[in-house]
Amino acid sequence: MSLKASFEKKVFEFKRPSGTSRGVLTEKKAWFITVWNQENPEIKGVGECSVIPGLSPDYLDDASYENVLNSVVVDVDSFSVNIEELKDYPSIYFGLEMALLDLKNGGKGVFYETDFTKGKQVIPINGLIWMGDEDFMQSQISQKIKEGFSCIKMKIGAIDFEKELEILAGIRKQVSAKEITLRVDANGAFTPEDAPEKLKRLSEFELHSIEQPIKQGQITEMHELCSKNILPIALDEELIGVHDLEDKKQLLDKIQPQYIILKPSLIGGFKGTKEWIELAEKRNIPWWITSALESNVGLDAIAQFTSTYEITLPQGLGTGALYTNNTASLLKVESGELRRG
Repeated sequence: MSLKASFEKKVFEFKRPSGTSRGVLTEKKAWFITVWNQENPEIKGVGECSVIPGLSPDYLDDASYENVLNSVVVDVDSFSVNIEELKDYPSIYFGLEMALLDLKNGGKGVFYETDFTKGKQVIPINGLIWMGDEDFMQSQISQKIKEGFSCIKMKIGAIDFEKELEILAGIRKQVSAKEITLRVDANGAFTPEDAPEKLKRLSEFELHSIEQPIKQGQITEMHELCSKNILPIALDEELIGVHDLEDKKQLLDKIQPQYIILKPSLIGGFKGTKEWIELAEKRNIPWWITSALESNVGLDAIAQFTSTYEITLPQGLGTGALYTNNTASLLKVESGELRRG
């Protein structure tokens, strides 16, 4: 092969400040890798390296991140066949993996040929309620119900817990568990000591699941919480930084979660995600795939990859509408379903 590559940084501006477990974000950085073949330079593959400061294990600052990116584009021929060398840089792994897939398929933004890619299939997704004050969260919930979502995911742990319980009670007064599936994401906000009681109180609202109730790395405590089965638990941040196949097996066997959540930008791209899915399915652990604030480029690739599987649960896709200066997209959300074309 005689590949060439370059990268470019882009800063996406949020339409309104967005509250996350890593603080309030007003902008989001991403780096785009472009790969082409010297013999056919007009066909280019593009991939997105998306990072969330404080969460992405491979991002400390722009300078050190761009150093790694530079080494990749300078020696892209070698990295294209030895991509495993980037396993400690999951977002860069993902960006290069995306770019190579795009190039292989003609540089048209098609990563996987599926019915979804052709506009013949939809993917059910959850409507995400961002952290914020009570009024803001209430208004988002009303909007999502009005838009026809059958699954809503609410981030908790940002405001007073009693207030959050009141919001959930308010939702359940409007809609039953048969009408709307409710998920919550604690982003590690609880302690091992207070988690059982908090899960018990949350369970009164017939929730589908809770993501990462306690901080990652507390394997024994997380296993105990999962084994109590007060409320089904989904591992999220727990999977970040676990690259080795044996380590993945051990993590699932030790914790025995009810669900796992997969973010390709944080767990080694499509290859890392496939490994987790295979291990989970062998253990009868259901999963869903979630985007991690990617632009429409990354979101489209993740959605196409997701569509290669039989989808049984609403996925966590659909953050592309967050930015004022997003890339053009064929994706749209209608009645809680993501479609393309």
